[in-house]
Amino acid sequence: MRTMRAVRFIESGRQPEIVDTPIPAPGPGEVLIRIGGAGVCHSDLHVIEHGIGPATNFTLGHENAGWIAALGEGVKDWKEGDAVAVYGPWGCGTCHSCQASAENYCEHHANIASMGGGLGSDGGMADYMIVPSARLLVSLGNLDPISAAPLSDAALTPYHAIKAVLPALTPDASVLVIGVGGLGHMAVQILRALTPARVIAADIDDAKLKHACELGATHVINTQQKTAQEEIRDIVGQRGVTVALDFVGAQPTVDLAANVVGRNSRISIVGLGGGTLHYSANTPPFGTQVNIPYWGSRTELMEVIALAEAGRIRTTVESFPLEIANDVYKQLQEGKIRGRAVLVP
Repeated sequence: MRTMRAVRFIESGRQPEIVDTPIPAPGPGEVLIRIGGAGVCHSDLHVIEHGIGPATNFTLGHENAGWIAALGEGVKDWKEGDAVAVYGPWGCGTCHSCQASAENYCEHHANIASMGGGLGSDGGMADYMIVPSARLLVSLGNLDPISAAPLSDAALTPYHAIKAVLPALTPDASVLVIGVGGLGHMAVQILRALTPARVIAADIDDAKLKHACELGATHVINTQQKTAQEEIRDIVGQRGVTVALDFVGAQPTVDLAANVVGRNSRISIVGLGGGTLHYSANTPPFGTQVNIPYWGSRTELMEVIALAEAGRIRTTVESFPLEIANDVYKQLQEGKIRGRAVLVP
């Protein structure tokens, strides 16, 4: 029996284990992917600490790209060797949302045992992974799977959040990006590619703020400074921030977003930092719309890949061998990763 190395989630609160496991074979309708790269996401840290429903003993990695290694019976329109990204949220495939390609909002999510590869089912932190349906594959064209792997989440998630607020991002508007990590560094680029709005990047790390400047941010603010809120208000004036995108979601960042947006604004809380948005008289201001986006649709992933193919966005990637996955998770937790870490089998 041929085996491969895989980063396995065993149970919540326990460090993942790197083990030998059999190389799977695709069944009818399935596709076997040879992994080129698997992104390392903060969501993995939540899975490792808290688990994901009753699921145990599965391979981590929900941000994956590689090449088709084998096709299950009945799979058409793909061939071995095709470079693909794996669409991450796996829905039922038949409800209204799934038929509209928005499996991230599957209506039957509560009745599905797994949320996707690396999120209950075997993911891509291995040499190979099984994708249950060819509908979950998107062509990479000429993109390199190592650098393209983060497009399936680190770029898709902010793209989905930004697309929802595009009408508000006029030339005289300001957008605040809180957290310039894996998702935030892509958000700055997507905003520059799609909108004429002023982009303000905020983070506690000066190195990440420097990176944001390199990617096109108009202003940068270190939020560890007690004057951060006032500095943002000095930039935007009485109108306030038009759109605040919080890629951290901790209490201080949620509070910052609520305190700097203006009337008729938008707050999008993407990060899973555990913060709570409190409402009091005029905070957030009247007319503010609050959104909690989750991932993005398959068609949006196609659009993200098109942006990357056109050179409009580019992932900043630090690649690491699969065998040091736990050390990479530690670096991620300590905020030492620039852009996105990618594990390479």
